[in-house]
Amino acid sequence: MMSGDGKKLVLVTGGTGLVGKAIQHIVSHEENRPDETWIFVGSKEADLRDYKQTKDMITKYKPTHVIHLAAMVGGLYINMSHNLDFFRNNMKINDNVLQACFEEGVTKVISCLSTCIFPDKTSYPIDETMVHNGPPHPSNFGYSYAKRMIDVANHGYYEQHGKVFTSVVPCNVFGAHDNFDKQSSHVIPGLIRKLNDIMEQGGKQFEVLGSGKPLRQFIYSLDLARLFVWVLRNYESVEPIILSVDESDEVSISQLAE
Repeated sequence: MMSGDGKKLVLVTGGTGLVGKAIQHIVSHEENRPDETWIFVGSKEADLRDYKQTKDMITKYKPTHVIHLAAMVGGLYINMSHNLDFFRNNMKINDNVLQACFEEGVTKVISCLSTCIFPDKTSYPIDETMVHNGPPHPSNFGYSYAKRMIDVANHGYYEQHGKVFTSVVPCNVFGAHDNFDKQSSHVIPGLIRKLNDIMEQGGKQFEVLGSGKPLRQFIYSLDLARLFVWVLRNYESVEPIILSVDESDEVSISQLAE
């Protein structure tokens, strides 16, 4: 519920990561409002796979609004080899956060999904109505299905309890505070890490696996953060909303590497 004076207390899970840090920067430097208090929490605050820890965290801060970014994430290869882990852990995290928010009377929850939730075989342009039209790509089906289930749960909370729990679907995000780990990083930080390692070792050849032809859309973390703030303040539908650049701004992997 909203506080008696109409002020918002916004709790951001996964608040120490790429997108969380970007939102923190935007609300501190561009979108600071006296009627909003923002709290950013990371994994040290609570193990969100555990319901009691999750509920205790929500009870402690008593947020009116929650931006749910926390997830078990990783790059392509770790997803391919650990699909069950990604499915089970993210299902636990998401169910615990949404149920704890419901039980504690949170007014609005915005969960972060991913473009990988869309069907592997689909038509373009993609829109929000196509999320459940077919299975996702088999390489990361565990993560993808767990994220899809947030949308299913959101509709359940709305239909059964009238709660406005919603979600956003950003394209590939990059920016400061990204994950540059060799095994779990995504494409841009992965390429940066690979090139940096080659340069440090005195190498001259930067080789990228694959054809380089696949197209991807990328959004800068601060731009995405501005959109998150807009959704928090203005978007009142339970339906997911895509946060992305225009399709004309797609970049091939070979262009990205160059």
